[in-house]
Amino acid sequence: MTTSQHQIGSGFGARSTAVEVLKGIDLSGKLAVVTGGYSGLGWETTRALAGAGAHVVVPARRPEVAQEALKDIENVETEALDLGDLTSVRTFAERFLASGRAIDMIINNAGIMAPPETRLGPGWESTFATNHLGHFALINRLWPAIAAGHGRVVSVSSAGHRRSPIRWDDLNFESGYDKWAAYGQAKTANVLFAVHLDTLAKDAGVRAFALHPGGIMTPLQRHMDPAEMVAIGWVDENGNPTIPNVKTPEEGAATQVWAATSPQLAGMGGVYCENCDIAERAVTTENFTGGVLDWATDPAQAARLWTLSADLTGVNAFA
Repeated sequence: MTTSQHQIGSGFGARSTAVEVLKGIDLSGKLAVVTGGYSGLGWETTRALAGAGAHVVVPARRPEVAQEALKDIENVETEALDLGDLTSVRTFAERFLASGRAIDMIINNAGIMAPPETRLGPGWESTFATNHLGHFALINRLWPAIAAGHGRVVSVSSAGHRRSPIRWDDLNFESGYDKWAAYGQAKTANVLFAVHLDTLAKDAGVRAFALHPGGIMTPLQRHMDPAEMVAIGWVDENGNPTIPNVKTPEEGAATQVWAATSPQLAGMGGVYCENCDIAERAVTTENFTGGVLDWATDPAQAARLWTLSADLTGVNAFA
């Protein structure tokens, strides 16, 4: 079933919180994996899922920091995982699969935004490598557990996907680095990943979604200095957010929790969500307030990116 990229009237909205979208949903006996689930939106996501009864596994680049951040939340375990290191991804996945557990939902929440130019592995641009390739390898390596859970894979993208399509001729910015175009390309990749994964996985009972969480001030902005955030209009000179309709972290986590758990999405998949609903299509790159561009949902580009990602990482559970 191909899901239409149109709102379904979920009854939730931009101000709904993660706890609110879980009202009446019992996740007892379910296992969730939330990458980066110890900071910002990830922490709120972990807290909400655990509060609804799920056991949450939090893979973290800084496991000792994760343990401290999550120490007061029950039903949570932390594991070491660096998405920028494919050996670390393989090690984590092998360790998890050895536990024999099924995954009911996995939220690809971790990511970086606008770092200084950095190269990983064989010269990969770090934002694409971390935000997309690391999660691509993770999901493919965990596929036996995900398939056993017949659950959902949720890819946290952003309205920032409007900043760039996939740069097929210069994926790694060898002609000159632009940190915002790099972020846009990675966020486009997050959506295309969900589109093609859903096509491949739905016959196994697994569905995939991508989403924009909204404008939220979180540690994602750690690579930006205060003067830059003032200059682009994100905060005032006192550090107070000036983004229109800025969300709290509780509100920002809501859409990914909704996509991972809502019975309203039963039988659906392969779509981009925002404000706890399926988003409409966008028609211009000028407006960052809502919708998804065709370059992020095109099935042909999604299939092309999947093939490229499998070649780069050497992993493809569907080969």
